Amino acid sequence: MESTAKKRDQEQEAIEVGSLFQNMPFTKKHSFVGMALFMAFVIEAWEMMIIIMISGDIAAEFSLTPVQVGSLIGSIFLGMIPGTYVWGIVGDKIGRKKAIIYSLLLYGVVSLISSFSTSYEMLYSFRLLSGFALGGVLACIFPYYEEMLPVKQRGKAAVYLSSGWPIGTLLALGLTASLMNVEGAFGGWRAIIFISSLAGLWAFVIAKIPESPYWLAGKGRTEEAMKVIEDLSEGQTKLDPGTELVVSKVKQGSLLEIFKRKMIKTTVLQTIVNFSFSFGYWGLYTWIPTLLQQKGLSMGQSMGFVALSAIAQIPGYIVSAHLTSKYGRKKVMFAFVTLAAIFGFAFAYSSNMTELYIFNFALAFFSLGAWGVWNTWFGEIYPTNVRGVGYSWGVGGQRWANTVAPSLIGFVIGLGWVFGATVSFIQIFMVITLITILFIKETEGEILH
Repeated sequence: MESTAKKRDQEQEAIEVGSLFQNMPFTKKHSFVGMALFMAFVIEAWEMMIIIMISGDIAAEFSLTPVQVGSLIGSIFLGMIPGTYVWGIVGDKIGRKKAIIYSLLLYGVVSLISSFSTSYEMLYSFRLLSGFALGGVLACIFPYYEEMLPVKQRGKAAVYLSSGWPIGTLLALGLTASLMNVEGAFGGWRAIIFISSLAGLWAFVIAKIPESPYWLAGKGRTEEAMKVIEDLSEGQTKLDPGTELVVSKVKQGSLLEIFKRKMIKTTVLQTIVNFSFSFGYWGLYTWIPTLLQQKGLSMGQSMGFVALSAIAQIPGYIVSAHLTSKYGRKKVMFAFVTLAAIFGFAFAYSSNMTELYIFNFALAFFSLGAWGVWNTWFGEIYPTNVRGVGYSWGVGGQRWANTVAPSLIGFVIGLGWVFGATVSFIQIFMVITLITILFIKETEGEILH
């Protein structure tokens, strides 16, 4: 009897980590973590966009062909493909925090060296390596942040993190406009890449935030996990010293786990969404300056158009952030992708400049609002021990789309496809996204396992 009672007490002391976040208040500690990770996502965004904006100057210096320019733009995404897969495993093995720190530091060094490139081949190689290095931020940042947030605020706060994308785009545009025409060592594409590489120093800010308590518990480091939980809640979540914290028991950091019977359906569905949704976005925005020239805009006007589109994205994130915490991930994303597709087709067949601007801003608003929800949603669908691996697999699908889309769209433009046909073709991938998300489970209000 005594042995049975003792066993029952031990079982009662085992608590799933996620349950401790159900009623946890959102504190200043959460805000600091959010600020640190928000800036890391901003860095990722501007690094991905900066090469597109300075490609003309690089092409002039190295006498590049259009094919070489396209390859150079795609090099960072090509590097991110193996990078995301590797860093996802690393993040599950050594921790989200360490993975992001090492990723940022390595990116800073590689990017710095690339600014001194003396040939196209050297620059291409180091841009490829910088993509691999930055893959750690891409693969780990959303799983990390979601593992630090209370259940009730998780959706809203994680969508806000996604709004770092347009901020990064605007910073890249501002840096390019400020330095591209400056003569000497403090101007031009080399100075822009040099300054961008200094963002790797943000790793020292990431070092000041705690490791994920989910990851710590998965490693059996219960005392450290308990301390992080108490610190995040600013002492409002108290745990007895003998408490055992647990997460779902699957093999940690194993890529094979996400293809086993229990998770294969989730993996297939999120892979389709990540590829098609990214193709639908990136296929349009990498070629939009060229496509807009078919509508009579100059290159300068096209870049201004991109800047205004980025501004239109910000309220899209804000609105979707508030809606997802009220109506759930699936309903909000379905509505936003539906409207993005509708306005995408309307944009394709705009009959005048006013329609071109209005439909594009609506497309930017709804498509990026949907991206904010998706970044949150698919960071929640795997258990802790393979969350990094699962997320990185999906992000790898995005990078494959980023690599394939510019070439495929360039091919159809080369065949003589006009603006409307090209944009309509891109929007088909948005429709595929729309259908697929109907089969993915809702996660709003659920604890992470």
